[in-house]
Order: sequence, then structure tokens, then C-alpha cells
Amino acid sequence: MAELNRRRMLVSGGALGALGALGMASPAHARSLLPWTWAPSGSVAGSGAGDDPRWVWDEEADPLVASLLDRGAVPEVNRLLWNWTRNDQPLPAGLPAELRSFMEKARQLPSWADRDKLDTAAEFNKSRGLYLNLLNGVGGGMLSTAIPKEARAVYYSQGGADMEDRVAKTSIFGFAVGSLNAYRPEGSCVVESVKTRLVHAAVRHLLQQSPHWTGDIPISQEDMLVTWHTLPTFAMRRMLEWEVPITRAESAAYLHVWQVTAHLLGIRDEYIPATWEAANAQSDQVLPRNMGPTREGVELTDILLGQLAEQTSPGGISRPLCNALARYLVGDRVADWDGIPREPVWDRLVTVAWPALVKFREGLVPLPLVPEVAWVLDEAARRYILFYLTKGAETKIEIPVANRPG
Repeated sequence: MAELNRRRMLVSGGALGALGALGMASPAHARSLLPWTWAPSGSVAGSGAGDDPRWVWDEEADPLVASLLDRGAVPEVNRLLWNWTRNDQPLPAGLPAELRSFMEKARQLPSWADRDKLDTAAEFNKSRGLYLNLLNGVGGGMLSTAIPKEARAVYYSQGGADMEDRVAKTSIFGFAVGSLNAYRPEGSCVVESVKTRLVHAAVRHLLQQSPHWTGDIPISQEDMLVTWHTLPTFAMRRMLEWEVPITRAESAAYLHVWQVTAHLLGIRDEYIPATWEAANAQSDQVLPRNMGPTREGVELTDILLGQLAEQTSPGGISRPLCNALARYLVGDRVADWDGIPREPVWDRLVTVAWPALVKFREGLVPLPLVPEVAWVLDEAARRYILFYLTKGAETKIEIPVANRPG
């Protein structure tokens, strides 16, 4: 218990420091001049060249996918990969030889992957799914729209034209990571990670051809790290702030499942934090210098919160509550960047009610069958969200072939 309390103080202190940095920060483009100082000795690799990740992309996937796009092979590749859904499933016949070779290598778990930790992480999701879905879905979504490069990349890529479909595909990936069989043979996390890596490579190639894209090559290693920290690092910090009881084994396992996922997404091992302390230090460096307001981010936020309100209450009558919940999760600075309206009544109510709800819920978790019941309810909510977003039609992650029209 003493160790957990010490760690909670460390992580919560880091969270307050990061939020303070965001509150005092100048615009993201000015902060981008700050040097990269995070040491690779803190990574799962334990060493590395120390290259600034802002200028590193995916040297394996990028030229391959660019070649597929340029010769018009992607529609057939998407057709062939449509029914590739399980981690243990062989790749379909007919894929271009160079793509098959890449995917066979890309689907392998790293040598440092720990099956016991991955299984522990799956069990952790049984009783913590409510928090994780809320933090990764709503919280991570609101943070992502306050990241200028990410907001513009989403808005001007093909997915930006149909945000329900875009969110559904993002949810497919997120739910795969959080599922009970994520990295087991019958799971799908390997599949969705490799497909997402191919999508990222396609977006890098396509967006540079868009008249609306004027920045650097999108989705650099740092951009992926920034997104990564809006998910596990942000979620763990907030759960500790809420005083959710988390054992040392659960904490290490939750970090590990995201470490493995980062590797499969194509993030270099020398950039993947080895510990929560290293993750917090990296997050405090990369998040503040990459965040700020954009017109595209405000528009995407409005769409996302509108979808959330419609999911939870047809007719959108719960939109003020969704606004308040989003503001509570990410704080006033990010909420203002995202253009989230203040809700005087709901803002106060959520601030008081949510911590009380967490304490009430955590009093029930140790009881027999509660984790299993919680998982069933969370799984039902996930299935409803996907059904709503896809209008009941089957949706899968596919490689884009164009940018947002217009």
C-alpha cells in the first residue's frame, strides 16, 4: 500500500505538472522549436540513437504503401484483407508479395512481450472497462482534437468526410486493445494494429497531395507518441487521481499491453517508455508542445460530442451533460481550445458527482461476480456504440485511397 500511495503521488504530481504546462503554454507551433531531450535509456529497448521523433516516420511501411497506392493496388488489397480478422489467421492468398512479407514481419509480437502481463491486462479491463472506455473514448477524443496536427490530419484525410465511420473504425481498434482476448490467438489486436499501421502510411502519402495540407509529413513518430499519451498515460493518471485502487501488477500490465500495441503500430522500441515514470516524463515533454486550438479541431469536437449525445439519448437532449463530462475529463484549457461550451449547472454537478460515483463503484468491485457483470455491461455498451455508428452495417479498418473531397 505504501508503494501504491508513493506511486499515486508521483503520477498525480506529474499530471498536475502537465496540466499546468498546458495552461501556461504558448501556441503549439512556437513550442515545436523545443529540443527533444527524452533519453532512449528510459525505453523498452534501453538504448537508441536519440533521434528527434518529429523527423522520423515509418521507413518500412511508407514506401510500400505509397507504391500500392500509386499503382492502384489498394482496393484489391482491402478486399483481400476484409475477412482477415483473427490474430492466428493466415494472411489471405493473393496479396502482393512485398506486402505479404511486410505483414508477416509486422504481425509478430516483440521479443520482450510478456504473455502473463497481457493476460493480467485483459483481466484488469473486466472491472475497469467503464473508466477506460470513458477516458480513452471521450477523454482521448477531446485531447486529440486539441492536437493541431492530428486534428488537421483527421479532418483532411478520407475519414474526415464521414466522422461516424471514422469513429467507428477508431473504436474497432480501441475495443480490440481492451478486449479480454486482445493478444490471444482468437483475438484481433494484432490484426487491427497492423491494419492501422498501413492506414497511417497511406495517410502520410495522400495528405501531402492535398491542397489543404501545408505542414510537415503527417503522423511522425512523435505524432504517434502524442496520441499514445492521450490514451494509456492520460487514463492511468486520471484513474489514480480518482483514487481507483490499482495494484502494482495491474498497473504494469496495463502499461505493457499498450507498449506491445505501440510496437505493432510501428513506433520504434527506443521511443516506447519502459515504465510509468518514463511515460509521464515523455508525456510532459511531447503533449504541451503539440497542443493548441484549430478551426478543424473545434468542428471535429462538435461532431464527436454530438454523436456521443445521440448515442446516450436519442434526440441529443443530453448534449449539455456530454459537454460537462468532456470538460471535466480534459480540463478547462483543452475544453476551451476545443470550443466546448461551459454548462454552469452540469459542470458543477459532474465535478461533485463523478468522484462520488467512483467511490461507490469501487466499494462494489471486490464482491463476487461484480467484475464479470461490469464487463458484460461495458461490452453491451461497446456493441451498441459500434452498431449506432455503423447503422448496423459491417465496418472494418481499410486503407484509404483518397483525401477528403473538396
